[in-house]
Amino acid sequence: MARALDRSGRPPGATRLLAVTKGLPADVAGLALRLGVGDLGESRIQEAEPKIALVGPGPRWHLVGHLQTNKVKRAVALFEEIHSVDSARLAEEIARRAADQGRSPAVYVEVNTSGDAAKHGVRPEDATSLIERVASLAALRPAGLMTIGPLEGGAEGARHAFGRLRRIRDDAMERGLLKRDAGLSMGMSDDFEIAIEEGATIVRIGSGLFGLGGPGGSPGQR
Repeated sequence: MARALDRSGRPPGATRLLAVTKGLPADVAGLALRLGVGDLGESRIQEAEPKIALVGPGPRWHLVGHLQTNKVKRAVALFEEIHSVDSARLAEEIARRAADQGRSPAVYVEVNTSGDAAKHGVRPEDATSLIERVASLAALRPAGLMTIGPLEGGAEGARHAFGRLRRIRDDAMERGLLKRDAGLSMGMSDDFEIAIEEGATIVRIGSGLFGLGGPGGSPGQR
């Protein structure tokens, strides 16, 4: 990460490391915390809930997997940051549940920059309208945008997808829909250096930290 930041002329610490602990026991998540990783990510509510309780206070928990509206209440109670807001309906439900609980989660609008029909995320051409809706919901803190790099296309395909997300973010900032410090959640174990070079402010790393036996097999949280 440090080398990628240096190559791209960005200052040290400009990109946060989010350790994705999906599929790993609570003691591994706790070890990551003790070693200085303060941001931990999970994909599934049913797995995350007992793990978060076991790890206890300290980490900042992120939801990086797809969120169904019927699980929003529990997600809002568990996570400080939600990376997978892909519809106005979901954003509205998160805002409603957050207001009920007196919480204000940071949320990222997920954009499908690769055009892969199997991936979640709003289409790039529809991203601005969803960002606008998220920005209008008082209980939410718009944190920026998220995308998942393409499985095919190699380094150039990844660079194109990440660059496209950055341009959508920059346009939203120019329109006043996002703050000037709006983030880019992009890059995983196999493409995080490219993501950092393209402006990622947070990278989601699972197998790169914990090995192939960890969360590396699931698209979106590699």
